[in-house]
Amino acid sequence: MGFHTFDADRAAKLDDPARFRFVSREELLSHLGVAPDSVVADLGSGTGFFTDEVAPHVGTLYAVDVQEVMHDFYREKGAPDTVEFVTADVASLPFDDDHLDAAFSTMTYHEFATDDALAELARVVRPGGSVVVVDWSTSGSGDDGPPLDERFGLGDAVSALESVGFTVSHAETRRETFVCVARR
Repeated sequence: MGFHTFDADRAAKLDDPARFRFVSREELLSHLGVAPDSVVADLGSGTGFFTDEVAPHVGTLYAVDVQEVMHDFYREKGAPDTVEFVTADVASLPFDDDHLDAAFSTMTYHEFATDDALAELARVVRPGGSVVVVDWSTSGSGDDGPPLDERFGLGDAVSALESVGFTVSHAETRRETFVCVARR
């Protein structure tokens, strides 16, 4: 499986409201189950499309992206006051143990899903905290998102999260994507 990062030259595509057809703000917030004072990380935040949707509902939201240029695009468009920018790979997050109440990944799991990254999530998400993954599925057509050979199946994500101590509470395959919700 080849990992890649999103082409920054196509960053404007990340702000397309049509992305809500894959996961709505309401669904994402429902799966996260966060409180107004929660500390949350958006893994692969890009230009902040989904970050903006969650930020008003939490105390602190870390926009985590491996590409500083994505943060530059996000800063230019304007980020909510609750957002803090973190340039890091998911496999080496600069957070203390049990620091996050929740983390989410919308269409980026395939970019970071390694054993090291999953172990790092288990380290930084507090006991009782949640991880929500919405990503492109191997069962999709490939019309949207990355090529099929760069995707994971729902079972792959479930197994990977469970292998580092998460308990999956919701798992669903959709036409192009899957949703996986796990608690630590």
